[in-house]
Amino acid sequence: MFHPKIAPSLLSCDFTKLQKEIESVEKAGAHLLHLDVMDGHFVPNLTIGPFIVEAIHRCTPLPLDVHLMIEEPQKYIASFIQAGATMISFHQEVIKSPEKIIDSIKKLGAKAGVALNPDTPLEKIKGTLPYVDFVLVMSVHPGFGGQKFIGASVSKIQDLKKWRETQGLSFEIEVDGGIKVDNIGLVAKAGANIFVSGSGIFKTPDIQKTISQMKTKVRGAPK
Repeated sequence: MFHPKIAPSLLSCDFTKLQKEIESVEKAGAHLLHLDVMDGHFVPNLTIGPFIVEAIHRCTPLPLDVHLMIEEPQKYIASFIQAGATMISFHQEVIKSPEKIIDSIKKLGAKAGVALNPDTPLEKIKGTLPYVDFVLVMSVHPGFGGQKFIGASVSKIQDLKKWRETQGLSFEIEVDGGIKVDNIGLVAKAGANIFVSGSGIFKTPDIQKTISQMKTKVRGAPK
């Protein structure tokens, strides 16, 4: 059984009141926090590094899900885990030997995940699936928050779930991009159990109500 987890993405929060934003999603019942790390090379944007992750870690007991949208993730894994990352995902598109980086993440005590851009076929990670703790399916093109959900991601999640079942594997399925109250049930039904949402949570008038509605939608999705 894969327990559903709501993961607010701090990329969309108000950084002038970061601690209050974190406390608001904690009180609303978020299960973990999603942190997007961008290097200005793999994606055309720059965000945070280990120093900020460490500061966030000191603000909250929630697990930190660190998504490395960077060209050389192997260089920074240790720094992010030392800063407090509980989960680390890297992009298949930039790694030739994913098993090595997965092994490094696990040896340092974090959960290891592989992320896929919308245009990257699942076949690219088929050989990696036995080694990962989770797969992150991007349902928008990475780099900027607030984008519209790409509907084709649903079939990708469905196929990933089928592969997991036929191969007897146990990785979780995470989805990131354009997740809101009105579509979270759809991706839950498809097979995802970790739901990253940035503007779908932080840009709503009542965060507590939004997360509560998301949980209700996920619980109501057929398994």
